[in-house]
Amino acid sequence: MDDKDLQILQLVQSNARLTADALSAEVGLSPPAVQKRLKKLRDTGVIEREIAVLSPGELGRDMTVIVQVVLERENRMYLDAFKRTMRDAPAVQQCYYTTGEADFILVVVVRNIAEYEEFTQQYFFDQSNVSRFTSSVVMDRVKVSLDII
Repeated sequence: MDDKDLQILQLVQSNARLTADALSAEVGLSPPAVQKRLKKLRDTGVIEREIAVLSPGELGRDMTVIVQVVLERENRMYLDAFKRTMRDAPAVQQCYYTTGEADFILVVVVRNIAEYEEFTQQYFFDQSNVSRFTSSVVMDRVKVSLDII
């Protein structure tokens, strides 16, 4: 990966809809050269996915909760089961397996406190391997980004 690849990545991570023509004008390469580089970046997994960032409030999902989860048992079987469950949970926007006091940190987006209570019942209280969890309700989305460079 060279400086041109990094420039392309920086541009597409903030706007994945930029055309090869627009990117080529910014980085000083021909559109076919930009397309070839993008293909390679996708094929090698540097670009994992291209997504749209949606406004939770506009979709009626006004509540974001940061949740720290501690599991009762931490062997591979239980960890993998919890990871699968979180991957499949529609309200879970992000899930991180972490070191420290919590085993997992989640970003959960729901409509309201009642929907969050339903979430906790289904995914924490009804799961025998969840020892405890701590919830922090987000007051303000100060920065939302997955930008790396």
